[in-house]
Amino acid sequence: METKNRDSPVVYIASPFAGDEQHNTEMARRYCRYAVDQGCIPIAPHLWLPGILSEETERDLAITMDLRLLDLCSEIWICGETISKGMRLELKYALSTGIPVRFVEEEELNVRDR
Repeated sequence: METKNRDSPVVYIASPFAGDEQHNTEMARRYCRYAVDQGCIPIAPHLWLPGILSEETERDLAITMDLRLLDLCSEIWICGETISKGMRLELKYALSTGIPVRFVEEEELNVRDR
């Protein structure tokens, strides 16, 4: 088993989810793969939280969990051209707590086909 550097930065991947969920989920996966290729460990709660929490009834809980996970990250990456309502909240939180922000455009992706 290959081991990675334990000092790899953990980055929070913020990208749209609502709307075209299938496309947005695929893009979130691509942004996560890009982060891995950059030597980072991606955290993307919107890839797994919808499977365990209800967007309609547990949105506040999901946001609380998102922000707690963001606290554990060394950076937030704001991905893509569209900044959703949830992403704006994450961005505002990061700026207010001093978490560095990086903007990643879709053109930066160079993801291998799997």
